[in-house]
Amino acid sequence: AGAIGVGDEAPDFSLPGVRGDAFNLRTHLEQGPVVLSFYRGSWCPFCNLELNALQSALPDIRACGASLVAVSPELPDNALGHADKLALDFDVLTDGGNQVADRYGLVMTVPESLRPLYLQWGIDLPAANGDDSHRLPVPATYVIDTSGVVRAAHVEKDYTRRMEPDAILDALRALAARRAV
Repeated sequence: AGAIGVGDEAPDFSLPGVRGDAFNLRTHLEQGPVVLSFYRGSWCPFCNLELNALQSALPDIRACGASLVAVSPELPDNALGHADKLALDFDVLTDGGNQVADRYGLVMTVPESLRPLYLQWGIDLPAANGDDSHRLPVPATYVIDTSGVVRAAHVEKDYTRRMEPDAILDALRALAARRAV
């Protein structure tokens, strides 16, 4: 089926936030566009770079009337400690079992041949995610308009490549211009 892309309707979801608050996509879309970022986990240095870049862009994202949310399969305690350590001032959600990532067509299974390498690098996915599926989301960022349609998307199997904050802001500004017409 492939991943959700530009022009597709973004599947609605509700997930727990790491700070105890629930997040519902449709409810947030009533307030304005949503930037939705799927990341692999706190153990991934590229995810940390991306989350820091998103935090830096947050004032500009909010100035466009949008909200930002990041989703990973990590257990709430792991994700909360990570969100606090990075001082993230946006919603960080726990997608247990990658159920929402599945609906977006983003889930991949870490091959058995790579699992010992992950452990050598100190990455214990079953402990981090609370299951032994070894499933992770492909890193992805979506800009979703208030009608729930994806207007910009970056889905990249190469986990070192992410959507640049400037591209996110360009998409949000294009949405704002369209709304102003």
